[in-house]
Amino acid sequence: MKGGINMNKTILTLGLTALVIGGLFALPKATSAYRGDPTVKGPNYTEERHSAMEKAFESNDYNAWKNLMNGRGRVTQVINKDNFARFAKIHELVEDGKTDEANKIRAELGLGLQNGSGYGMGMGRNK
Repeated sequence: MKGGINMNKTILTLGLTALVIGGLFALPKATSAYRGDPTVKGPNYTEERHSAMEKAFESNDYNAWKNLMNGRGRVTQVINKDNFARFAKIHELVEDGKTDEANKIRAELGLGLQNGSGYGMGMGRNK
């Protein structure tokens, strides 16, 4: 009986190790996939919130966007009433498939890009 218990512990330990290692590879992709890619839905996505965001961008309504964001993410520390129109332009350009132009504005605003460049990924200057 003692050998069977040790075998079960070994199998359980190997199974847990495999889950942890698998999670380490899957988690970064899942958490960063939506950043900057409008085809990937983020963790806070709902149809209602999406519609409200679209309306905020289309009408250049910083306060509506700010309320929807509720202080989440570094973007809420960078984007303000004065630069929201540029940020809304990024949204428009990405929807039109003009990612190079959108990335130029992202860099100008100090927002991180998908490849980790820019100041948005915790690197660079502090304001």
